[in-house]
Amino acid sequence: MSDRLLDARLVVDRGVFRLDVPLRVAPGEVVALLGPNGAGKTTALRALAGLHPLTDGHVTLDDVDLDRPATGGWVPTERRSIGVVFQDYLLFPHLSALDNVAFGPRQHGVERRAARATARDWLGRVGLDAQAQRRPRQLSGGQAQRVALARALAVAPSLLLLDEPLAALDARTRLDTRAELHRHLSAHAGATVLVTHDPLDALALADRLVIVEGGRVVQEGDGPSVTARPRTDYVARLVGLNLYRGHADGHGVRVSPELTLTVADRLDGEAFVAFRPAAVALHPARPEGSPRNTWAGTVAGVQRHGDNVRVQLDGPIGVAADVTPAAAAQLRLIPGQRVWVAVKATETHAYPATG
Repeated sequence: MSDRLLDARLVVDRGVFRLDVPLRVAPGEVVALLGPNGAGKTTALRALAGLHPLTDGHVTLDDVDLDRPATGGWVPTERRSIGVVFQDYLLFPHLSALDNVAFGPRQHGVERRAARATARDWLGRVGLDAQAQRRPRQLSGGQAQRVALARALAVAPSLLLLDEPLAALDARTRLDTRAELHRHLSAHAGATVLVTHDPLDALALADRLVIVEGGRVVQEGDGPSVTARPRTDYVARLVGLNLYRGHADGHGVRVSPELTLTVADRLDGEAFVAFRPAAVALHPARPEGSPRNTWAGTVAGVQRHGDNVRVQLDGPIGVAADVTPAAAAQLRLIPGQRVWVAVKATETHAYPATG
């Protein structure tokens, strides 16, 4: 088996929207496609499953072309070694949990008795032996998700596709099911592609993140590298950072015509600057004292954010600041109010915008 069990370039034209996503996944690897609504994540998953043909590019799984428009290569969905867990699970309402799981092997030509034996084994693995004869309406959300996962894995797929597998669950069930899902994905020898808009699901379940925006890959890497060095506003918001792109000259990065930020890192050329909202201090007048970045801003919005107050500010750059409720009350923050914004250079993180 090659080190790239899945090798794909997913190109799909849908009128004004064009998906163009290269994707490679190794055996045993879990890759999360993460992005905002409308980024093309589900289109990518449907293309991998054979539910949406490619316009260009290819899908190659275990050295077999499943879809390659240039040569006319095409393998129908039902003949692909792929298991899919859909967002709404799509269990057959008239079948028991056992027969839902057995459906996959049966579709692959396994005779009924052997398929049901495989289904019993998988229900046992996901802890649902006692629910084998229940129909979907008699199952909890977490149980239904596990039946869907067992059905997908019962065919021993080379590629497992998961479309927002935890989105339909409540918070407590989601926490427990995420841990259970992680255990099963870790044991899966094939490639896994997880589609999600939830960064916690992606970071908890995936070995590698592929960030998709507007049908394109904008960043990829393991969780720590992506979260430490976001390259788009979307990723920065996911990890809770203010992010700016500018031109660096030594310890200064010009992020707007009116503002050059002093940073701790020395750089030259195009660069990103990131800092936490908690690193932003607000003052009624221009602060004096230790060297820091300061500029005048206008309060655009104020809202509770956990134990703090999140303040959105306009100015030479837009910025989010987290302050304590006491500080917010003392400053009497309201939309339209002018304040001074301060960020110490030591609280910034600057890194090259290329590479």
